[in-house]
Amino acid sequence: MPWVETPSLSFTARHEASQSDDALAVLEDLEQHRAHLEQLLPRVPGSVTVILHDSPVQLYFASPLLALTRRLASRAARRYMVGWYRKGEVHTLSGPALRELSAGPDSERALLLSPRRVYTALAIGTNTPLLPPPARPGALAHLLREPWLADGAAQHFSGQVQFMRAAIATRLRGGPVRFPPGRRDAGLLGGTVFDLLHGERGERACVRLATHPASSKRAALEEAFGRPPAEVARAWQDHLARLATPAPAVSPAL
Repeated sequence: MPWVETPSLSFTARHEASQSDDALAVLEDLEQHRAHLEQLLPRVPGSVTVILHDSPVQLYFASPLLALTRRLASRAARRYMVGWYRKGEVHTLSGPALRELSAGPDSERALLLSPRRVYTALAIGTNTPLLPPPARPGALAHLLREPWLADGAAQHFSGQVQFMRAAIATRLRGGPVRFPPGRRDAGLLGGTVFDLLHGERGERACVRLATHPASSKRAALEEAFGRPPAEVARAWQDHLARLATPAPAVSPAL
């Protein structure tokens, strides 16, 4: 099947010819999301090419680092780690591939927000000197050392967290999680740190945590929440328990 390009004001989607309707829906959503991010961030990337891959293998071939980080993640987190970015590009699975990967209605809704999530990660990196792009060795090392920060911001600002209750519950049944989430859990639980911060101190506090590097993760958390990280950790564990509580119309993630 030949690949075609579909343009919009700020993006160009590259996709299979049979998926034009899905591509148009992605572009429309990204334009709206970009307009929202413009109200939060000093700079938001434009002229971005969104490559919609038809299979995980195709995606991992284009983004080898994604394949590595998924391998290190928990099973519950891997389902939602379906995209990567570089300067001027967003790579993610196509709509049909995302729907096939889903584990129920809420899982599908979270997965269909993946283009938003990956574009948000690109936007956060554009405003943060310690993160890619560009993919300098130091920036990649920082991204891999503290993945909860960039990935959590991307999950939060893309609106994914509210649809991940069942996946969070699945992960919690697998054993305790550390605060802030490590590499194993960042792809699923990073956004819950920002969700807690948003509830306590608002969206601007989330923007500052995502875009203003601190000397350490302890310093970043203490500055963001205005209290010792040990207290934040206890509040976060309670927040996770609330998020994992079954809600109407939430399907289990296996």
